[in-house]
Amino acid sequence: MNKEIIKQAIIDQKEELGKDYRESNIIEREFYKEYQKYLGSMQVKVVTGIRRCGKSVLAYQLLKEKNFAYVNFDDEKLAGITTEELNDILEILYEVYGNFEYVLFDEIQNIDKWELFVNRLQRQKLNITITGSNSNLLSRELATHLTGRHILLELFPFSFIELLRFKNISFNINLMSTKEKGVIKKELSEYIHLGGFPDVCKRPQEQKKYLQSLYSNIINIDVISRHKIRNGAVLKSISNSLMSDSASLISYNKIKNFFNLKSIHTAQDYISYLEEVYLFFLLPKFSFKPKEREVANRKLYLIDTGLIGSVGTNFSLNLGKIYENIVFLHLARRKILFDMELFYWQDVYNNEVDFIVKEGLKIKQLIQVCYDINDYGTKKREISSLIKASKELKCDKLFVITNDFEKEELIEKKKIKFIPLWKWLLLEFKD
Repeated sequence: MNKEIIKQAIIDQKEELGKDYRESNIIEREFYKEYQKYLGSMQVKVVTGIRRCGKSVLAYQLLKEKNFAYVNFDDEKLAGITTEELNDILEILYEVYGNFEYVLFDEIQNIDKWELFVNRLQRQKLNITITGSNSNLLSRELATHLTGRHILLELFPFSFIELLRFKNISFNINLMSTKEKGVIKKELSEYIHLGGFPDVCKRPQEQKKYLQSLYSNIINIDVISRHKIRNGAVLKSISNSLMSDSASLISYNKIKNFFNLKSIHTAQDYISYLEEVYLFFLLPKFSFKPKEREVANRKLYLIDTGLIGSVGTNFSLNLGKIYENIVFLHLARRKILFDMELFYWQDVYNNEVDFIVKEGLKIKQLIQVCYDINDYGTKKREISSLIKASKELKCDKLFVITNDFEKEELIEKKKIKFIPLWKWLLLEFKD
């Protein structure tokens, strides 16, 4: 590639970077302060997450007070850059930025053998931050060439708190007026339908078109093209189907049979590719036996509930499932910040608890999600499972997350706290 073309692309990116972030409504993400602690480390900082969740903005926030150089490899003007031309990139960066100590590489995994280049820059004592949309690809290549010399910093679309911050809606959870509660509930209703991708929050009227385009790029570029999948149509069908199965148990064998795949390993591979790009998460079943935990079916959750209505093939307003998905995402964010593990629980009689929060060797919390707690049969079933799990797992911190019911009840000598979703999402994760 002509060096002048590369140079012009980098100059344009520098100008756009400053302009875009000066003019944008940039909020402090929940992970900002925690991730800021790692900035001084000479380990490679890897900001990873689904496309368009704000990785570049977060990286810019972390580096904006530093003397840093920037390249976005997802720029079509740099399409076709080869491994051999990466040194030209470095030379041009010094030409455009002068001397610098920090480097930010956006979506560098697009370049073959990029990790060798990063490894060399690290040896030259440059402080490197990279972003990428494929967790496994990044970790696999970094593990090979940067063993023990990188830090993974994960990012999701906006949480509910971040959405309120973005809209300049302030609150005091302990002193809320009727009006403030109403506003918060309205925002939660919109958050359920729109999701938390920053560009959707900026332009909600374009949600469906935007998310369909984003989803198409993820499937076609990050999955089918990257993994060279021959039958891309089948993978798309599987992914579309899963979009409508939020908060449900999935079976690789059923997927294999329904989509006429050659083997169960193909089903496993396809799902793992969709996990790698952060479209889906699989929650394991809790068991004291590691082997049983490994073979049990897993529960599937989506990265963003806005995708359900925009992409899902069989969308209906199952608010119970959507509430559970939002609870999972909130817990998954807390998992990044705290040393904890997440599971679901199910016994031989199919009694089930949605979330088991484990910290070290201790079960910290049991959480049930029940949208319609006013239905007597539903309440009885959910509470019965919660109490059975409490006795088996020896955990007394029991929560039921509801639509709008709030109360503490003593049932079978177990104190159960019922709390509305909107309020639970605004509380810090504490005992």
